[in-house]
Amino acid sequence: MDMNNFKKCTSCGEVWETREDFLNDPSNTIRGYQVHFHELELGYFLFDHDVCGTTLALRAGEFTDLYEGEVYKSRLTGTDSCPGFCLSKKELRPCPEKCECAYVRDVIQVVKKWDKIGTQIQSINMKQIA
Repeated sequence: MDMNNFKKCTSCGEVWETREDFLNDPSNTIRGYQVHFHELELGYFLFDHDVCGTTLALRAGEFTDLYEGEVYKSRLTGTDSCPGFCLSKKELRPCPEKCECAYVRDVIQVVKKWDKIGTQIQSINMKQIA
């Protein structure tokens, strides 16, 4: 594979040249997040590739530039205020706490909504062409 490409499906071999190509593809759906507590950017976003049924893992660090808010210094995992979202791979809700991990969960929200944005843009462009 050309090392300049963003991702290649490990099952069917489909290639996405850029992150935007990957996120715009309606056959890629974020389904989970596997946290890495010591280095949050080393965690994985888990995507289903609906074309072939494979789960693709991409480092959270590939997406953190999509977040522009505050990154908190302390981690609240295991405290009474922690809702425990990061402890479940399938939990994608944003964290309401001022926790170091919260920004990654906000990035997940951007990624979750990306398909809708991409689909809307494609729909608008198709109407303009017709």
